[in-house]
Parts: sequence; C-alpha cells; structure tokens
Amino acid sequence: MSAKIEDYGLIGDCETAALVGRDGSIDWLCWPSFDSDACFAALLGERRNGRWLIAPAEGATKSLRRYWGDTLILETQFETGNGAVALIDFMPPRGKASDIVRLVRGVRGKVKMRMEMIIRFGFGNDIPWVKRTEERSALFVICGQDMAVLRTPVETRGRDLTTVADFEIGEGETIPFVLSYGPSHLPAPDAIDPLTALQETKDFWTDWCSRARYEGEYRKLVMRSLITLKALTYEPTGGIIAAPTTSLPEILGGGKNWDYRFCWLRDATFTLLAAMNSGYTEEAMAWHNWLLRAVAGAPANMQIMYGIKGQRRLLEWEADWLPGYEGAQPVRIGNAAHAQLQLDVYGELIDVFHQSRMAKLKLGDESWDLECIVLDHVADVWDKPDHGIWERRGDPKHYVFSKVMTWVAFDRGIKSAETFGFKAPVDRWRALRDAIHRDVCEKGFDKAQNTFVESYGSQLLDASILLLPAVGFLPPSDPRVRGTIAAIERHMMRDGFVLRHDPREVGEAQQPIEGAFLACTLWLADAHVLAGNIEQAQGLFDRVVKIANDLGLLAEEYDPGAGRQVGNFPQALTHIALINTAHNLDEARMSHEKPAVQRSQ
Repeated sequence: MSAKIEDYGLIGDCETAALVGRDGSIDWLCWPSFDSDACFAALLGERRNGRWLIAPAEGATKSLRRYWGDTLILETQFETGNGAVALIDFMPPRGKASDIVRLVRGVRGKVKMRMEMIIRFGFGNDIPWVKRTEERSALFVICGQDMAVLRTPVETRGRDLTTVADFEIGEGETIPFVLSYGPSHLPAPDAIDPLTALQETKDFWTDWCSRARYEGEYRKLVMRSLITLKALTYEPTGGIIAAPTTSLPEILGGGKNWDYRFCWLRDATFTLLAAMNSGYTEEAMAWHNWLLRAVAGAPANMQIMYGIKGQRRLLEWEADWLPGYEGAQPVRIGNAAHAQLQLDVYGELIDVFHQSRMAKLKLGDESWDLECIVLDHVADVWDKPDHGIWERRGDPKHYVFSKVMTWVAFDRGIKSAETFGFKAPVDRWRALRDAIHRDVCEKGFDKAQNTFVESYGSQLLDASILLLPAVGFLPPSDPRVRGTIAAIERHMMRDGFVLRHDPREVGEAQQPIEGAFLACTLWLADAHVLAGNIEQAQGLFDRVVKIANDLGLLAEEYDPGAGRQVGNFPQALTHIALINTAHNLDEARMSHEKPAVQRSQ
C-alpha cells in the first residue's frame, strides 16, 4: 500500500523523524528516537502495520504540498468538490516529550474529513491497549514500555483495532490533533498548545537557517539539504544518521535492503565540509566530538558505523512479519556491516581532524593522541584486504579506495604535524605514505584500460575511485585521473547517472542491477570541476536536482528505467554531496580557485 518513495515528506524534532505521504498518511515513525522500534510501519507493510491518516473523507481531486519557507513545517493542501483544506504537519523542538502536531485548517467551503490512527509498536507487530480518560480529553495507547497520548477536540471512536474520527472543517477553522510519546511507567506527557508549538517550531527553524552563510545560485536547494541534515542529527549527541528509514530497497522488489538509522564514519569529512562551508561550525564541532567519543578505545576495535549515542553492537535481525516495501524482503533491523573491516574509515577519521584544525575548530589534546595511536595501527593493517566502502558481504579484497584512504590517513597526519607543530614520527609516516602510493599505482591501475580499478587484479571499476583527485592522491590533470573519469563515463553511466558498482560484474541471471547512486553522480561532477570541465559538472548537477521530489528531498539511489527514487530516504550522503557540489560550482564560476570540497592538503 506504500506510496512511491519520492511521494513522502519529512518532519522531525532532531531526535527522530516521520515520513508523511501526499495522501496525508504518516507511514513511518520510530519513537522516541531514530533507532527505536517503529510505531507506524505501513511504509514497509500494510495499513495494519501502523499509520496515521488525516484526509478528505471522499478523496481529493488534487493535492499540493510545500514546506513553510526554510522550516520543517509541511503543509499539504487538498482540493475537493466542496472546498479546500490544508493539513499542517510538524514536530516541535524536543521538550520534555516528543510530539507530532497535525493542524487541519479550512481554506474554502466545507469539507468532510476522516482521521484513522493505527499505532503498532514493535515495528508494526504489537497491538496496544487503548483507553480514554474519564473526562475524555485524551486517548492513551500503551504497549510494553511505550505510551502515546492523543489529544484533540474531535470525538474519536474505536473500530476494528483502529481509532477513527469523522468531522467537518469550514473556511477559517483550525482543528488540532496532537500525539505525544512517553514511557509507559511514567505519568502522561503534558499537553502542549498546538498553535504556540507551531510558532515555536517556525522560530526554531527560521533562526537556525539565518546562520547559513551560503548565498549562491542554488540557495533553495542547499538550504533544504542543510535542513534535512539538521533533521537527521540526533541533537543530544551530535551524531548524524545516514537516513531515518530501514529496508527501503536499492532494487525494487529485491533483497538489498539495509538499516540506515546509524552514523557512518565514511561520511565524516564530507559532512564536516558541508557544515563548515555553509556556516554551521557548532554542528561541525558537535559532529567532531561525536566521532571522538564513538571511536575512543583500541583502534583495532574501530567500527565503520555506530549508533546515535555511540553504541557499538548493532545486531542485525529480520522482521519477518513485515512484507517489505512493495514486497522487497527481508526487512532488516540493525546492520551486520558494523563488524566489517573497512580501511577507508581510518583515513576519514584522520582527515576530519585535519580539516577541523584547518577550519580553526578548537580540538582537545586527546584528538592528536588518538590520531597517533590510530596511525600506529594503520601502519600494521594498511596492506590487508577489507570489505571496502560499499560494505561488500563476500570475501575481503584489496580495494583501491580503501588503500587510498590509508594514504590519506598518513598524508593528513604529516600535514597536521608540520602545520601545527605536533610531535610525531613524521619520517616513518612519510615512508609509509610513499609506499602506499606506489602500491596503489602499481597494483590498482589497469594500463590496458587506462583507469584505476575497484580492487587489485580486477578489471572492474568502482565509483569511489572518482574521489582520488578530491582527496589529493593525484592531481586532476594526471593522465591516470583523466583516464579513470573517461572509463567511469564509458562503463558506469546509466541514463546520465553514475552506478557505484561496475555493471559488467552482474550477469544476465542477476539482473536488474541496483539504481544509480546519486552521491556518485555528484562525485563525478566534482571531478569535472577539479579538471576545469564546468559545463559537464553543471549538467550532472542539474540531472540530480531534477529528480529531487517536489519538496527537494532525495533518496540514496535513482532507478532511471522506472523513473523512481530507490533506497533509504531521505539520504544524508546524497544531500551532503549536493551541498558540496553546489559550493564547488559557485566557487568555480566566481573564480578559478580550488573548489571548497577539495580537502586541505
């Protein structure tokens, strides 16, 4: 029953987020935190797995939606034969409790409305106990540790394990619905005034957006991406999740369905650059501090991802009662890839510390101590095979990008030591950096194809090698870099978008291949900017922007054949890449200086 992925909008309170469909149905919400069980899970199943619908009783002839300026307040306007009504959805900044506010406003005429609420805690599996207070002012929904409280002046009733209401809205009228979360063993969360909450939410986002420094050509797109990143940030710790969803498929109907409600180290430097270049140094510092806490401990135990509070055990299991988005199974909770060895994360970590110092963020002494310990460990493991940036679940290989990022680790360690006067075994680090560079150029470059490849000894390509010039491994003018870009465009483009995996490795029996990876398309644009090919970069950027939904939101991937967004949604890495490419294009057009996304070297 789920809508297309791009038909959803996002609301949130910087501790969790909900997806709202064009039809007025909230089909996904993990409560009270991003990594909690979902209480609305119709996105991955059916209405009986939990949703909250408010819509015209007889259907709408047309619906339009928009965010209120630079906010996360979503308004959907329904046109009917009898009039028009606006549904205003938002989550106020987190107070003592988490609240969802839904305001129904009459725009024209009189419209009969229908409310249907099906709460199913435990990812759509647990049927709660529902009771009403004696004064009928609130409806309590309780199951195990979880409690939700619905407050509205509209009379509700129970039917077939569903809370429903029928009401009529006239022009100029506003009818509120407020759903609040609280632990079931505590008193009910206090009631909030919905109109006051609306103003406070508007003020919060307007004030936050006023800090943005970006005033370039793509301001509307960049601001929506920044707001989305803020919404995906767990405010108490500063951790940024990859997406608020799990198991939205990379292939429609397929089994490549993963839980993205965690924080990935691989996104660290691009996240930091997007925040700092846009004026958000507080968020950049919070992200840096989250990283420092998350990776504390023995470097050998460092993971590729952590929970929003820095949790390390992200055990993976399957919710077999959920049929999956459009039948894509299994539905996975947790992510087993957290235990993989991925060498690139060491480079990301050292690079993010170096970029922080170059941006004059104040780092504690423990940061450099940690970096030295990490680099000692990288010296021992850089030549081992790993699972790569794309978390391959087969046998480990010597992935080129992983090796390059170990080079980045030593390169940035050297640069930090030299620039800031830190004590370090710089001569040893230089020798290791040079050895890794030679190793990659000798074993990771295919002379016959004139391109770097996915892994040593392979003839297949991988979109991550587009980042070699951005991280400074080779200059953009190097013939091997130009050859790599040409090979990517020759073998890994699908209808103008870049795939992350070489389609030549997928046999006919394994078709269809996954959708095009949107961040990789923007990485190709960045590579063209660095090479001075501004028009090619602009074309790629415009192509990605064009497939954003009407609210400016983007998933992880795009299926050009189906003309649909696929993968978890909205995806932080896609929006981070969009921000950085927009900065790059602006810089390139204003001057011929080094673009913002190229990391300090």
